[in-house]
Amino acid sequence: MSAPLIGVLALQGGFEAHERVLRRLGARTREVRVPGDLDGIEGLVLPGGESTTMTLGIAREGLGEPLGALAAAGTPILGSCAGLIMLDRDHLGLMDIRAERNAFGRQVHSFEADVPVRGIEGGPMRGVFIRAPWIAEHGPGVEILASVDGHVVAAREDGMLVVSFHAELGGDDRLHRLFLSGLRERSVVGEER
Repeated sequence: MSAPLIGVLALQGGFEAHERVLRRLGARTREVRVPGDLDGIEGLVLPGGESTTMTLGIAREGLGEPLGALAAAGTPILGSCAGLIMLDRDHLGLMDIRAERNAFGRQVHSFEADVPVRGIEGGPMRGVFIRAPWIAEHGPGVEILASVDGHVVAAREDGMLVVSFHAELGGDDRLHRLFLSGLRERSVVGEER
């Protein structure tokens, strides 16, 4: 199988760190700034950053509808921190969750924690929480993968995988491996049809 082409939303935020991890794992990456950048991608990452700025950028560039079409087609999407917020009911409305912004507190309350994530082998992941959201509400089709202090910080629905923390910071690439494995599963199902 050829190296998958992963789009990384590059309007604002920590997109370059995700690109480095994905390339290290053998994927090709493309920075997504306008709808045409979505053509031909096999997966998409919505990075951390500032959700209000991302919302404005998505509206300015006309990306809302194309992102919705991508999700409806079953393209795997990984949302990290602000990316989680962007996928919720109040923003792009692609995932049946409601995020609570800055839920763990302001910048000065940033922290790291060991987070056991269901579906990821090898022990807990080190999560970097920077002005992090949590999932305040979720629908019945959302699978909860991790919680911290009783608050949901990782979940999956259909082809979408979201985390409150920054998995791209540091040396642990297991979350990105899990995301890429979703691409492989989708490819196998497509071949069987």
